[in-house]
Formats: sequence, C-alpha cells, structure tokens
Amino acid sequence: MPIPPIPPTPPSPPTPPAAGVATTGASTATAGASSGGFSNAILNAVDQLQSVQNSASNSAAAAAGGQGNVGDAMIAASQASLDTQVTQALVTKALAAFNQIMGMSF
Repeated sequence: MPIPPIPPTPPSPPTPPAAGVATTGASTATAGASSGGFSNAILNAVDQLQSVQNSASNSAAAAAGGQGNVGDAMIAASQASLDTQVTQALVTKALAAFNQIMGMSF
C-alpha cells in the first residue's frame, strides 16, 4: 500500500529575529525550485526546513524572554519537529530505494 503524499506545510508567520541571529530567506529558496532539477528541489526543501527551525528557535527565545507568546512558540516547535520527522522519513525511504536499485543485477 503506497504512502499518500504529504501536503507542504504553510509558511509560518514571520517572527522578528533575535539579536545576533542570522536567518535564511525561505521566499528566495522556494523561487528557484521550479527552474532547477531534483537536486535544487532537495536543497530548497532543506533550506525551508532550516528556516522553520530558525523560526521555532526565535519564537522560543522570545517566549523565554517574556516578549513572545508561549502558545505560538509551542506551535512553531511542533511544526519544526514534524517537518524534521518528515524529512528524516523521506531521507530514509530515498536511501532504501537507492540501495535497492544498486542491488539490482542487469
């Protein structure tokens, strides 16, 4: 039974970065996905995952400092965790498929 595709997660609302924290732009990363190949799509997905994780980290730091909403921080952390788990599962499936193809005899 095939696994149904997972819809992309909606972008999280922008949060102000903490002082001294560099962030990556997800909007520029997703713009190049349609013009490139498979490798560009993978790189853009990893960039978007990093952006979601940075957003969750910034939300948690703001909530810990008393300037943010704890509920928003928990939602961002859950979204980052879920995105990381999905990415891990996709990498595992891709490696298994690659190993299966490499094991074929022609």
